[in-house]
Amino acid sequence: KRKRHHTPKMPYPLSTGTKYRSELIATAASIAAPGKGILAADESTGTIGKRFKDINVENTLENRIKWRGLLFKTPGLAEHVGGVILFDETLRSKDANGELLVKPLMDAGIKLGIKVDKGLADIPGTDGEQSTQGLDGLADRCKEYYSLGCRFAKWRATYKISESAPTPVALLENAWALARYGAICQDNGLVPIIEPEILMDGDHNIERAAEIAEIVQNAVYSAMREQNLLLEGTLLKPNMITPGTSCKEKYSANDIAAYTVRTLQRTVPVSVPGITFLSGGQSEEEATLNLNAMNAMPAKKPWSLTFSYGRALQQSCLKAWKGDDANIEAAQKVLLERAKANGQANLGKYTGGSAGDTSSLFVANYTY
Repeated sequence: KRKRHHTPKMPYPLSTGTKYRSELIATAASIAAPGKGILAADESTGTIGKRFKDINVENTLENRIKWRGLLFKTPGLAEHVGGVILFDETLRSKDANGELLVKPLMDAGIKLGIKVDKGLADIPGTDGEQSTQGLDGLADRCKEYYSLGCRFAKWRATYKISESAPTPVALLENAWALARYGAICQDNGLVPIIEPEILMDGDHNIERAAEIAEIVQNAVYSAMREQNLLLEGTLLKPNMITPGTSCKEKYSANDIAAYTVRTLQRTVPVSVPGITFLSGGQSEEEATLNLNAMNAMPAKKPWSLTFSYGRALQQSCLKAWKGDDANIEAAQKVLLERAKANGQANLGKYTGGSAGDTSSLFVANYTY
């Protein structure tokens, strides 16, 4: 009697997002296409108010619509930006002509992203470490955002570096929540941006920053595997490996690039299509030069190393605008110049001199 051959059982269930598998993979690849990155314009009403205060502009809905309309209508933006992260209000807003504020982005083929977390809360029993809120009702929110045109999402977790932090409980809590958020997003058609941000606050050196980043990212990807995420349909948004803001030792762009790339090599699977760095309080020019150094250095880099910048794309543009309609064209030129510079940095071809702001954008314990 011939033995019947049985198909072996899969050791793990299918990845999440099976229904949207092809779309998720295509979306992630599109956002991280060569020469492109992400404009992060998902500041909350309170945070955008702080930015407006610096240029003496009142924080009203009308001014927020004007500002973001300026960004989204910038001619040529799609040449360097593959996706824009939005705040809920922005996604639903209309301009003075009654047109959806995001329509120019959609018409240009730029993918819409949405901030879906509900902010941070302290973890009991820790020294001020925090976890991200917002899993309750997330599936329903993702379904609605998909119906409104969004194709990716963002969820920010934060970690502190100190003698005792991050603690095991903070590592576990944030890794699990990031993975669960990612699984829910994929199940509803949204590419999840996984953002485990290690804050720059502190006097730690770059070696300590790299050590903690490896621990954090290994924990995150372990949780993502346990929850069966489709890695090809995700993007990672980490901080670059930099010393704490109070560290007295100085490091070059090449140092930052070397430590950052080494950390990624040790932690991020090759199936992830793109690493979209946050600027984390670096100046506009620093963020661009450091990104360029990573892409220019000879090393194994199977992912697109690109940008997901908020302050480091908008700072000079905001100063050029000053809340005055007469300055819109000039401000758009500034934004396009910064976007082009970072697109070149993604290709390792930025040579500096794009007039980026060199002032630090660091804010202690930064929240959106």
